Amino acid sequence: MAMNEASAAIVVHHLRKDFPRRAQGPFWRRRGPTSPFPAVRDVTFEVRPGEIFGLLGPNGAGKSTTIRVIATLLLPTGGRAYVAGYDVVRHPASVRRRLGAVLTGDRSLYWKLTGRENLRYFAALYDVAPARTAGRVESLLGEFGLAEKADELVERYSTGMKQRLAIARSLLADPPVLVLDEPTVGLDPQSALGVRSLIRRIAAEGRTVLITTHYMEEADELCDRVGIIDGGRIVALDTPENLKRSLDRTTVVRLWTTGGDGRLREGLGRVPGVLRVSLREAAEPGRPSEATVTGEGLRRRVAELVAAALAAGAEVERVAIDEPTLEDVFLHLTGRGFDR
Repeated sequence: MAMNEASAAIVVHHLRKDFPRRAQGPFWRRRGPTSPFPAVRDVTFEVRPGEIFGLLGPNGAGKSTTIRVIATLLLPTGGRAYVAGYDVVRHPASVRRRLGAVLTGDRSLYWKLTGRENLRYFAALYDVAPARTAGRVESLLGEFGLAEKADELVERYSTGMKQRLAIARSLLADPPVLVLDEPTVGLDPQSALGVRSLIRRIAAEGRTVLITTHYMEEADELCDRVGIIDGGRIVALDTPENLKRSLDRTTVVRLWTTGGDGRLREGLGRVPGVLRVSLREAAEPGRPSEATVTGEGLRRRVAELVAAALAAGAEVERVAIDEPTLEDVFLHLTGRGFDR
């Protein structure tokens, strides 16, 4: 075997996935073969048993495509992927028996059925033994805080309740590996907190959990290790702490500003030692915008950064020097921030 397929929970080895390019415009006419679009170019990583592993990156980076190959929903163009020692192409049925998945955009629940009916239906679909079904369904409803609403139609559930039910569905067959694609996207803060708590409990039971996310704080809080993916390639892979420690020599300075004449990025970028400048517009009119400046030795150059902002016509309301975050790591590696 090429890597550690037998002992690792998930192994992805030089994975590649191409898609055909789509026609553009109503009068587009095909004039010959077009080159395929490489959604995943060369992705390699492995996930250890019992680990929470995060695959991080902005929208379009290749996260969801990678996870759909692992879940046997897409065939790879090249490379290999294994789950619990089984090749996702050669042994897809064996992979599915050992893998629970909740994927963004999939209709994984029937809204005209109750929560209990959904779980009973999927238990039969997943070949859960009839003698075990009732106990397994009731256990999951209780564990996921859905027992009181078990006999209500799913269409009446909140978004957070639907997500909890979807995760419960993925665990019906008691799989050792769980993959969750953007598990908290679209959830309110309280619901997202509840889902993250569930993920910790699932991992504490000894399961392996692979999540994709573009929420860096979530990954930092949950994951034992993370792989940062951009442009279909892994650009960094380590523990969150080690990735942040890699920027120890790099300072992150944040400036909250109002006004300005459009020259702020250029002005800040001219300060000696600056490597990257990222601007985030104010969420509401009248509120300050945020400039994140990453560079070397900037603790000694805060006054120069403020002077550069003032020269660009901006009013500086507040300045902070931060410890590096996972988003700072991504910004340092790729030169761009995350789209939210």
